[in-house]
Amino acid sequence: MAWAGTPIEVLSPQQALLTLEARDVALARLGVGEDLAGVEDGLSPLERLAEAGVRVRNPPAALLRAHDKLLTARALRAAGLPHPRTKLIERGAELPDLDFPVVLKPRFGSWGRDVALCQDRDELAQALHGLDARPWFRAGGAIAQELIPPLGYDLRLIVAAGTVVGAGRRTAAPGERRTNVALGATVAPVSPAPVAVRLALEAAAASGLDLVGVDLLPTGPGGFCVLELNGAVDFRPVYAFGAGDAYADAAAALAGISASREPARLAGVHA
Repeated sequence: MAWAGTPIEVLSPQQALLTLEARDVALARLGVGEDLAGVEDGLSPLERLAEAGVRVRNPPAALLRAHDKLLTARALRAAGLPHPRTKLIERGAELPDLDFPVVLKPRFGSWGRDVALCQDRDELAQALHGLDARPWFRAGGAIAQELIPPLGYDLRLIVAAGTVVGAGRRTAAPGERRTNVALGATVAPVSPAPVAVRLALEAAAASGLDLVGVDLLPTGPGGFCVLELNGAVDFRPVYAFGAGDAYADAAAALAGISASREPARLAGVHA
């Protein structure tokens, strides 16, 4: 497989350790584990690749920051970016002070799984009771986030090396407030407003990720907040701008390719 004359390989983290050399570029794509207890295996090999001089895009610390919603909230708050108020709820601990309604989520959540909307403390207690046997909850607790009143859609912007290379508007399925494609949401191309582009770039910078999906929730006319960061973003041709190619634009940005620089070998590192 090649792009613009540059060989591209898809490797596991262990294969990458045996294959890549200094000056090569490794794009790490580690998602959330199926058990929702943390990031997929591979963070340690990525650290060793970086120590060996490989240019690791989406380094381990940034991947953890994006997938752990508690760390995401802290990073966005430190950067002064709008994000739902977030509290950690640990198993067996006293409930924190919360303004209801709240959305209860796994710290390492994905696909809309194990998410509950709680209107009051009784509903929250009931939802927590239902999670008590979940290994992920026993290991790291859950988070409760302020509910941003849903308007039926959100925006996903794809940021590669400080450039927005694609965007889509995700519309929730009928009767569903969440905009996860896994829950039936549809995706359409969109040209995001400058305020959305600026917010996505600031969120990407705060995350430390080189390739990231930034999900923005509308908060009213012209307003947005950052809902989530996706360190293993799965974007598709519909996210391209016009007749462009979001994949090619992302690859060029991540490889640092320019007319005066010979491209390095590219490798996608997947668990």
